[in-house]
Amino acid sequence: MSNTTHPPERASPIDDSAARAVPQATDWSFPVDGMSCASCAGRVERALAAVPGVARAGVNLATEVASVRGEASIGFDALRAAVEKAGFAVAQRTERLGIGGMSCASCAGRVEKALRRVPGVVAAEVNLATETAEVRLAGREGDVMARDETMAALAAAVREAGYAAHAASGPAGEANGIGEGGDATGAASSAGGPARRGRGGWQVAVAAALALPLVLPMAGMPFGLHGMLPGWLQFALATPVQFWLGARFYRAGWGALRAGAGNMDLLVALGTSAAYGLSVWQLLRHGVGGADPGGAAPHLYFEASAAVIALVLLGKWLEARAKRQTTEAIRALQALRPETARVLRDGREQELPATAVRVGDRVVVRPGERVPVDGAIEDGGSHLDESLITGESLPVARGPGDAVTGGSVNGEGLLRIRTTAVGAESTLSRIVRLVESAQAKKAPVQRLVDRVSAVFVPVVVALAAATLLGWGLAGGDWEAALLNAVAVLVIACPCALGLATPAALMAGTGVAARHGILIQDAEALERAHRVRVVAFDKTGTLTAGRPALVAAEPAAGIDGRALLADAAALQAGSEHPLARAVLDAAARDGVPVPAARDARAVPGRGIEALRDGRRLRLGSTRFMEESGIDLAPLAGRAAALQSEGRTVSWLAAVEPAPRLLGLLAFGDALKPDAAGAVRRLRALGVRTVLLTGDNPGSARAVAGALGIDEVHAEVLPGGKAARIADLRQGGAAVAMVGDGINDAPALAAADVGIAMSTGTDVAMRAAGITLMRGSPALVADALDISRRTYAKIRQNLFWAFVYNAVGVPLAAFGLLSPVVAGAAMALSSVSVVANALLLRRWRAGAGR
Repeated sequence: MSNTTHPPERASPIDDSAARAVPQATDWSFPVDGMSCASCAGRVERALAAVPGVARAGVNLATEVASVRGEASIGFDALRAAVEKAGFAVAQRTERLGIGGMSCASCAGRVEKALRRVPGVVAAEVNLATETAEVRLAGREGDVMARDETMAALAAAVREAGYAAHAASGPAGEANGIGEGGDATGAASSAGGPARRGRGGWQVAVAAALALPLVLPMAGMPFGLHGMLPGWLQFALATPVQFWLGARFYRAGWGALRAGAGNMDLLVALGTSAAYGLSVWQLLRHGVGGADPGGAAPHLYFEASAAVIALVLLGKWLEARAKRQTTEAIRALQALRPETARVLRDGREQELPATAVRVGDRVVVRPGERVPVDGAIEDGGSHLDESLITGESLPVARGPGDAVTGGSVNGEGLLRIRTTAVGAESTLSRIVRLVESAQAKKAPVQRLVDRVSAVFVPVVVALAAATLLGWGLAGGDWEAALLNAVAVLVIACPCALGLATPAALMAGTGVAARHGILIQDAEALERAHRVRVVAFDKTGTLTAGRPALVAAEPAAGIDGRALLADAAALQAGSEHPLARAVLDAAARDGVPVPAARDARAVPGRGIEALRDGRRLRLGSTRFMEESGIDLAPLAGRAAALQSEGRTVSWLAAVEPAPRLLGLLAFGDALKPDAAGAVRRLRALGVRTVLLTGDNPGSARAVAGALGIDEVHAEVLPGGKAARIADLRQGGAAVAMVGDGINDAPALAAADVGIAMSTGTDVAMRAAGITLMRGSPALVADALDISRRTYAKIRQNLFWAFVYNAVGVPLAAFGLLSPVVAGAAMALSSVSVVANALLLRRWRAGAGR
């Protein structure tokens, strides 16, 4: 989307008269989806023109772009709402920015507000821990010119708020500059990214070396040791700490003030400046030699200002190192991408950059090498280590026709692979995007933190002022009053509040990804910890999904081979697992597959087609009953097969005369870890439910073998969503686990949808959690890691709130010196991140 603001005299490009009526005219241009004709465009125009403050609106149907001129005060949300009310949608895309210069939750909140004010921005979320912003705005993917304009506008908004912006091309630190000059001034140099702060150890060392000679004499005073340095030497040691190493606090604090807000840097700058300024005033008042004419040495507080800055720098350095560890999972996944690939072109093997490989290329992978692309094996066989992608610890056997994932390690065989996906469309890239997106999102609990952070700094400054006036007016000792006020400013820390949630989310989603569990957003993780009911689909989820035809029972007067031939004719060309089982059986028995025409799938029921002048139907009992087919001749045999856990399908002719032709029975082995998965869920206090379109006998047999608590059989795809709604009654949080297109409605209807990556893309898009291998045991693991992550969030928030609730009053009442307050403030942020990092110890199957 593009946007420009004009003064009245420059409004003429669209409409001079309209512009003269508007004191400050603004142009919006944004794409609209869903229009199909001129009347659609007219409806959108009328809807936009009706928005108060709009002077003119036009829609170009050919480009599907709306252009609006109106008052600058019009919010884009109003325009978007008007388009949606008219029955259309504003096309949206997502951009990621790296943000430099943030030091606390107040900073993150201020950047969010600045980004949301940019015309065309629908939503913006800033993650303090990753120092990134995810911005959703109007526009279409692939519009390079519009993207460049927008990114420049976003960067300008961030700079105006006092921070730096750069294009985020990966986890912290990997970025390219954007906007005017790429890097912003002011706050940019004060913080940089985690990588830059992680390299700031020398600053900590220098600050400590200069502050220690000031602090050590203070430590000896309780023991009667007096070794205080002369005042001029204290000044010489403290000044570089204050104005060189502490310059970042002044720059960031000034940037916050210019933006009309406050942050942690402002609190540190105010507090240390007060202690330093008081010391300089005392030094000048009593003489540079350090004593007044009467010989009494003045009380100087250089050690407080220098020690606080040294401790805060130490805390930020440790915090940056800890935060870097929370992104370890992303970096480990990115490291799986090989730089080069051996490609067969023109009959020769060429070593090319992996980025030059195209879909359809044949790639050679030697033993011990990483697979550079997603593809299918054309020649060769081997064992592949996919542990960092799927979490599966053992190498898996792969041969001709099998799919392989880029990033996995080839074992002992030479493979030739036909490329099916490269670059951004590869499985590895999609996993990285999912994890990055989940880590960038905010959990709903963060909203409370944001509200507190918005008023935190002004409240702390007010409390410090009240402390200064209270102590000064009550006791007349303005030095002590100033020190207590400094302690209040220094100990207050919005950093711990801002890091409490994102640090835990990053650690939790990262460790889950390493074990094959992709949590797609923070909201899914937060809901997952409340899950008390898990509903499973059967085929492909609890069973192997590779059914075999175990019985073909013809009706009286029907030949068995003819029954199989008719069934195979209906299933030819289908990718359904039962269809493959029929076709495999026909091939095995040497039964030729005749041609059928007008084949049509009937969702939730089966398939029908014409063959030799007969309309045949193959499918469920419900399908047969609706077709008027009498199943009585084979009902007893069907019941016996179903009691053994078999899936029964019926074949019948409905034209020219209804007639039962026979039944087919399929067997599908249970996954080896399915029973253990159900036991683990029960140990977590979770009730299990089986939702399947299969017959009751087969469903009860599977449920009995696995120990599932509740069974719902013969449920149509739409009915699964309704059953999920029934299970949610009473307030129970429900998770649905499935892998097929027919599971997508239920996955979307559940509180948490959990999809097997071995299933369809539709199912994975509808789910909040994706399991990278088809193991039901990962369901319990997903719930367990979500519970542990949410527990860490609660712990972090509790300690962050308690720390401030206890520390600020203690400082205000004069019970904490500025040095102790600085140490406590530094410790609070480090402890929050360190607590979150304990999640890295989590192992899949704990308590199994």
